[in-house]
Amino acid sequence: MIMENKTASNNRSLKVILSIAVLLLLGTAYYTYSLYNESVDTKNQLTAEKELVINDLNDMTAKFDAAIGENEVANKKLVEARGRIVGLMDSLKVSDNSVRSLWRYKKKFLTLQTEMDVVLAENDSLKVENVLLASSLDSTKTQLEERVMFSDSLLVQNTELADIVENAAVLTTTNLEGYAVIVRSSGKLIPTERARRSDKLRVCYTVAKNTLVDAGDKEFFVQVLDPMSNVLGLNEQVQFDNVVLNYSLISKFNYESRNLDICEFIEARGADKFATGRYIVNVFDQKALVSTTEFELK
Repeated sequence: MIMENKTASNNRSLKVILSIAVLLLLGTAYYTYSLYNESVDTKNQLTAEKELVINDLNDMTAKFDAAIGENEVANKKLVEARGRIVGLMDSLKVSDNSVRSLWRYKKKFLTLQTEMDVVLAENDSLKVENVLLASSLDSTKTQLEERVMFSDSLLVQNTELADIVENAAVLTTTNLEGYAVIVRSSGKLIPTERARRSDKLRVCYTVAKNTLVDAGDKEFFVQVLDPMSNVLGLNEQVQFDNVVLNYSLISKFNYESRNLDICEFIEARGADKFATGRYIVNVFDQKALVSTTEFELK
């Protein structure tokens, strides 16, 4: 009887131990399975986080590429910052998928992001300054062009004014007339229209006042042509550039910046008398014809 009770007790203990062992085994299996699932989830989450960081780094690189592309001469800070981003991204791609590793790279990413904001802000400020500088240069260029145009216009005006003054700074004559005279023994002059009674031809004119002409000794060349177009008087030649002028006399006078009346005489050659017909009188200032008139002898 005692043996039977002992055997029954042993069987119950064994059953309890087996039950506990089974429970422990099942618990261990469940824990192991849970750890495995957590590991897979963690790995997937870390991989996803890693991809997000890489995408953010790609976006950051694109922003720097755009900023660098806007500059003909790239900002040195932009280039250096972009290089650090590319280096971090390459390192992250080959790193292990651990929390510690990912956290380290995320810290570097956040640091770079802060730096990126500063560098891009500086670049934007530089672009604004460049725009303002370009605008200022364009304005300066426009002002210079306007100044050059004004100077050219002023030069043209001054040249034209100088030409006008030069052209206006000449002596002119008024009241030019020519006629024949009879010379009495007393020196009295009697105008006549009779060719055979004429002793001399008289040419008179007034030098008009011109304040643009300096006072001093001046001269005009007087040319008198008879009805046959012969040059009376001296009939000598003077050349101005490519122009040859035959003149009857040189009318010399002292100009004093006021009207000046002048008369000159031309005598017949030898015993010849003046021919009948139309006579022409020309007054030249060098090669320039100043005035002309005509008269007739019968």
